Amino acid sequence: MPQTDPFGLFLKRGFLDTETCARIRAEARSVPGHPAPVYIEGSSDLLHETIRKTTSVEISADTIAMVHKRLFAERTALAEHFELELHDCESPQFLLYRPGDFFVPHQDGNSGQLEFDHLRVRKISIVVFLNQAGEQTEPDTYGGGSLVFYSDPDLQGTLQTTRELIGETGLLVAFAAHTTHEVIPVVHGERFSIVSWFK
Repeated sequence: MPQTDPFGLFLKRGFLDTETCARIRAEARSVPGHPAPVYIEGSSDLLHETIRKTTSVEISADTIAMVHKRLFAERTALAEHFELELHDCESPQFLLYRPGDFFVPHQDGNSGQLEFDHLRVRKISIVVFLNQAGEQTEPDTYGGGSLVFYSDPDLQGTLQTTRELIGETGLLVAFAAHTTHEVIPVVHGERFSIVSWFK
């Protein structure tokens, strides 16, 4: 059974086994990559490295299809957990965060982002961790890079931290796309993850 937590997150450990995660990491290291985009209303520029600094890697179509199929198999469980009607998920993206890389607090989708249709229709965000976080520098681990969730701002507009999630190999976390979250800077190693969105 998937595990839940008091903040409404959907957690599933072992969504991908360690061998599959290792294979995807090896592929990610061997293929080209490019700076991941950021969509900001009113801006035609998609690169904003003061907001998001990470690499989107060009994984093979076969790996993308395999991950998409496994994500889609979670649709019913996710729909029940979030009490939403879900249709399909976007093609998964494969991300590599190196030391110093980050993504400031943001939302993946909400009705206010009217300029971008693909953001407006997002209901559930998915993150799959492909390797383990750890304080010590060890092969295939990284430090920093936690996924931090925030509650709604207080009366002064200050974001309230609600949960810091430490990466575990193969862990899937799902959350409402309008949830404010960030990736804090990686301090050592390489952080590999997959992201997608159900609509």
